[in-house]
Amino acid sequence: MRNGLILVTGLTLAATAVEAQEFVPLPGLVSDHDFYRLVACGAEPGGPCTKPMIRWPEARRGEMRVGIAAVATTFPSYKFDLIDRAIDAAIDQINASGADLHLTRAYEGDLDVPLFLVDTPQGGRISGTSLPDLDGADMAIARVALRSRGEDIVSAAIAISQDINRREIASVVLEELVQAMGLPTDVDSPSYGTSIFAEYSNSTVWLRGQDAAALRLHYPRP
Repeated sequence: MRNGLILVTGLTLAATAVEAQEFVPLPGLVSDHDFYRLVACGAEPGGPCTKPMIRWPEARRGEMRVGIAAVATTFPSYKFDLIDRAIDAAIDQINASGADLHLTRAYEGDLDVPLFLVDTPQGGRISGTSLPDLDGADMAIARVALRSRGEDIVSAAIAISQDINRREIASVVLEELVQAMGLPTDVDSPSYGTSIFAEYSNSTVWLRGQDAAALRLHYPRP
């Protein structure tokens, strides 16, 4: 497993948390529309959604604050530096995608999408974030938690393991931020090996083609 996803749906005081379906297998290329529905709601081509279709509400899309919320004392400093730069690069990619979204880097104050750099090894259980949606969950290389109310995302958070390989950092950070926008499902297919949503690859560091199209379909400009 290259990363992980937690969806928390329903009212905040009566929420249901599920470790959602991580990926959908595909035999080959599909249309932009089918690819979008796959990454947005886990739908196979022509099939129904397997998870809710959720988006950030319009009022929060204009300046979404993204930043590092906490760093474990044992987290390697050179990996911190690479993640710090990868966040800026990922924000630039999302902002340039043509979607009706604008992310901004923040270093203090409230964050719409906080990142936690944890000392949890891959295969361990996350601790130290003080977020019930993350703490206690199984740790992959990275994990994103999305909380929604109806069709609206109300919070998102990302945890990144100290075990992350330096060569994977830029790709993983971009993927987790894209998933935090409400596109939480990966694709398992040789035809999509260079997609940011590829389940078994951590090498893509840009949003192009159907990846960018999916974000634009999820947040179309007026």
